[in-house]
Amino acid sequence: MTIYYTDGSCEPNPGTGGFAVIKDMQPHILGGEASTTNIRMEGQALIAALKDANGAPCQIHSDSEFWINVITKWSPTWARNGWTKKNGEIKNLDIVKEVYELYQASQAELIWVRGHNQDPGNELADHWANEARKQQLAG
Repeated sequence: MTIYYTDGSCEPNPGTGGFAVIKDMQPHILGGEASTTNIRMEGQALIAALKDANGAPCQIHSDSEFWINVITKWSPTWARNGWTKKNGEIKNLDIVKEVYELYQASQAELIWVRGHNQDPGNELADHWANEARKQQLAG
C-alpha cells in the first residue's frame, strides 16, 4: 500500500504558498501559487495525493484536521444540500468539491497526524512544502 504525507505552507498567510506530497518517504509532488492561503495549499496537497493514487488503496497522512473534517464529516451534508450550508458560504468551494469527489472515488484512508510533533513523514512534508513556497518566490 502506498503511504503519502501531505502539507501546505503559506507565508505570510495569505501570501505566497506551496504544498508537498511525500510518497513512500520521498518528495514526489511539489506545487504552489503566488497568491493563496495555507488552507488552500493544504487542500491542494490532498488533491495531488488522491490524483496520484488514482483509486488504488493508500494512506494519506495530513496534519490538517480541518481538511480531514471537510472531506469525511461536512462535505457529505453539503453535497446533499446542493453545496450550501445554513450559516453562510462554503469557503474554498472549488477545492472542497474537487477533493471530495476524488476522495469518494478513492480507496484512501485519511489519517490525521499532529503537526510539528517529530513525525518523520510530516516533518518531511513540512520541509518540502516550505521549499515549494520558496520556489514560488524565486520564480
